[in-house]
Amino acid sequence: MAESFSFFQKVNTDFDKAAQFTDYPPGLLEQIKVCNSSCHFTFPIKRDDGTIQTIHGWRAEHSHHILPTKGGMRYSTLVNEDEIMALAALMTYKCALVDVPFGGAKGGIQLDRREYSDSELERITRRYTYELIQKNYIGPGVDVPAPDFGTSETEMAWILDTYITMAPDKLNAIACVTGKPIEQNGIQGRKGATGRGVVYGLEEACSYAEDMKPLGLSAGLQEKSVIVQGFGNVGYHAAKFLMEADARVIGILERNGGIYNPQGFDVEKVAEHRAETGSILGYPGAELIENPNDGLELECDILVPAALENQLTAENAPRIKASIIAEAANGPTTPTADEILHKRGILIIPDTFLNAGGVTVSYFEWLRNLSHVRFGRLDKRFEDSAQHAMRRAVEKATGYNFSEEERELIHGADEEDLVNSGLQDTMITAYQEIRETRMQYRNSKNHVDYRTAAFINAIHRIAQSYMQLGIFP
Repeated sequence: MAESFSFFQKVNTDFDKAAQFTDYPPGLLEQIKVCNSSCHFTFPIKRDDGTIQTIHGWRAEHSHHILPTKGGMRYSTLVNEDEIMALAALMTYKCALVDVPFGGAKGGIQLDRREYSDSELERITRRYTYELIQKNYIGPGVDVPAPDFGTSETEMAWILDTYITMAPDKLNAIACVTGKPIEQNGIQGRKGATGRGVVYGLEEACSYAEDMKPLGLSAGLQEKSVIVQGFGNVGYHAAKFLMEADARVIGILERNGGIYNPQGFDVEKVAEHRAETGSILGYPGAELIENPNDGLELECDILVPAALENQLTAENAPRIKASIIAEAANGPTTPTADEILHKRGILIIPDTFLNAGGVTVSYFEWLRNLSHVRFGRLDKRFEDSAQHAMRRAVEKATGYNFSEEERELIHGADEEDLVNSGLQDTMITAYQEIRETRMQYRNSKNHVDYRTAAFINAIHRIAQSYMQLGIFP
């Protein structure tokens, strides 16, 4: 079954489906939906062998209803204008959904990073940053990039260094980009934030016994079998935190194949094996999945697509055996696949919600950079003293002496504790709001799934921002 939707058309189809449940003027809905601005630029780069290559880069700012705009920067051969605009739009809805005050943006460079040396990647990143500066597509109050597919904190450090050399506002220049190394004013917990957010979201979704019963599942994540597609930053951390939540990660899929063990994997050991050998393949005791697409169709409770878009399609959707699809990647399910999976009674937890952990913690990093104060610095020692005073009072009143291990658990919140606490609260609140919206339309003629409910909530929040600006009545 052929699907002719472009990625951006797919996002707009989801938007239109949700917009029919609102009563906002058509002009306002159109303004929310369109991409406000996008820029395609090219520049030459000198390769290590002396040859010159032309590099193609993009940056799109989907919505300026609130500033700055925010979105990752990816390096991939699939990068093009449609993909960047679609991802920028998803960022707009994602930020609105979790109540993070950013407009959506996204950037990317069309390349396969494996074909370039580190020095070449540095030159490309710095020149890309220069282009963003020249075109006013970067700045603490303008547009704030972050890591995405194919990039990491290393590229963010290069962006920061390049921006600072040209920034008129040196004081707040460190807030021009997030996902930075800790040593470069990054924040504790950012690297694993998207994966951790996936698990917080799944924990909340699976906590409702009445929602799990139709799927034939019990409440909670304990002992649920999980297959994760993609073992990059998001997939690795999602798998790691799922394992720590007592779920069984029985399958891990990469582009060159996958591994399967119904008893579950120790995710950390799989990561160590990959670090030693360069691949997850050949992991001891694992069954080889030669075609990673076949791994998507294995029986499991939860399937976590954590790679790229359009992984679940009209072709493979009828054969998916998972009870829950947890969209850790952006746009992993095509519109036709979405319909097929819903008709089959499979619960899809949408990317607009589940992938929001990264931007939530990026928001915390941005705030930290602007305030120039590390979270927890002002009150950690006070909390430590209060906690230990309470412990001594309990020991004195009861005669019970806490062990050294128990005493280590009693401490004030440090930065990572506060970041994780804020992320967890954000994911729980957002899911509860989505679920409440879905329940409101449960008896409507048109079925409202979680994706549509998420878009409805995002539209409401963005529309309120526009109306407060006085642009629309």
